[in-house]
Order: sequence, then structure tokens, then C-alpha cells
Amino acid sequence: MNNQNYFLVRCMYVILMGLGFPIMRYMSLNFDTLNNNAVRFISGGVLFCIFCLLKYKNHLKKINIKTALLLFVLSIFMTCNMFFFINGIKNTSALSGSVFSILAMPLGILVASLFFIDERERAFNYKFITGALIAILGSFLFIFNDRSLSSSSFNYIGFIFLTIAICIQSIQNVIVKIVAQYLPAIVISASTATISGLMFLLLAIKTGVISELSVTSKELLILLVLAGIYGMFTGMLMAFYILKTQGVTIFNITQLLIPVSTGIFGYFTLGEKVDVIQATGAVIIIVGCVFATKR
Repeated sequence: MNNQNYFLVRCMYVILMGLGFPIMRYMSLNFDTLNNNAVRFISGGVLFCIFCLLKYKNHLKKINIKTALLLFVLSIFMTCNMFFFINGIKNTSALSGSVFSILAMPLGILVASLFFIDERERAFNYKFITGALIAILGSFLFIFNDRSLSSSSFNYIGFIFLTIAICIQSIQNVIVKIVAQYLPAIVISASTATISGLMFLLLAIKTGVISELSVTSKELLILLVLAGIYGMFTGMLMAFYILKTQGVTIFNITQLLIPVSTGIFGYFTLGEKVDVIQATGAVIIIVGCVFATKR
């Protein structure tokens, strides 16, 4: 795949994730975190597993003890990450989750550069550093000028949860890149989503919150299943594919565009206003990201 196609994949990821944050926020308000993640992960994971059985049988046969162990460890990190992240946006807002995607970028790149030479070379490239700084500046200009982001959007519990989530994600992305040397992104996604979903299901049963699903309307449960398939496709499969083919550094810089995408969806679907300063911030982010990803 050439650079132009990689660029299109990143654009698709940003657009789809822009809608994904509001969906996650909505579901977090209507379901307990354990039930939410159990249904979403299992829904997406089972669909991915069926696809892998039909199209990737040869790759499934290549899974050995080493890769199985890596997939299990990755699933544990994913479970912890999503537990804290969903609780974080539940106690703050979808936009707050976008803010922390900005804060996660330097940490994620730092951790990746400790393990991979190519990530280290990319991180110390002057074009990347310049573009990243421009994009970060634009991100803060875009987000913190949002009138809907008041002090009430943050609380200490949500702040702590999101901070823990981005720390876990930094290590998680490194594990993804390691596993991606052996398996396609779809196989990694299928395994991780299914195992994580089962972990959340066991926790939901153990704590007794699983009973809440019995009094939930069928319509809302169907929406949660669809949200799970959508979320696993965008937040996991596409993310893992970008990590595998383009690296942790490019993935993290791409994350900076998601608040812009979220803002655009909010403008057209929720009637949220975007003023001149925010529009300027969005342009700055795009320019910075394009410059940072140039070789």
C-alpha cells in the first residue's frame, strides 16, 4: 500500500472516530461500564472471529504459545484501558476524552521510541517535531475555546481515570506493534476483543451488575451491539492496522485530528456552534499533522 492509501486510511479513521466518541459517551451514560464493555467487545469480537475463520484460517494456525501469550497480555491491557477510559468519559465528557488524546501523544511516542529504532528516528525528525508542536497548539486552541467545555466537565475521579487510561494505552500500543509483526490486524482485533469481552462479562457476573441488562429495552441493547461492532471496527481494527503499517508515532499524531472530527459531527448533528477561533485551530491542527507525517 502506498503513502496515498495510508493517508486515506488515516482520514477514514479520524472521521469515523469523530462519531465514535459521542457514541461511547452516550452508551456510558446508559449502561454500567462492565456491561457496556462486555456487550460491545463480545459483539465486535465474535463478528471478527467469524471473518477470521472464513478468510484468515492460515494465520490462525500460525498462532503459537508466544503469540497467544502476547495476545492474552494485550487483552489484559485493553480491558484495563477501556475500563478506566469509559469511566473517565462517563465522569467527564466526550470532549474531555479528546483532550486526553492530546496529552497521550508525547507519552505514547516516548514509550514507543524506547523500544523501536524506527519510532525513535521518526520522533526526532525535525519535520515531525515541528508539525507535532503546531498540531498540539491548534488542538488546545480548538478544544479549550469550546463554550460547552466548562469546569464542570472535569472532576477528580474522571481526571484520574483518563490519566491512568492514557498511561496504559502507551504500553498497549507497543504490545500491538510487537504482535503485529506476526499476525494481521484483523486476527489481533478478533482475539483481543473477544478475550477482553469475556473478561468484562466475568466481572459483570461476579459483581452482579449483569442483571441490569435484563431490565434494559431490546432497542437499547441492539444499539449497544451495533455500537460495539462500530467501535471495534474503528477504535480497534483500524487503530491496530495503522499501528501495524505506519507505526506508533504516526498513530499518535493522527489522534490529534479526532477532536476536529468530533466538533464537525457535533455541528451538523447536535447543532453545536463552531466559532472563528475554533475553525482557525482546526486548520492549524490539519497543517501540523500533514507536516508532521511527511518524510
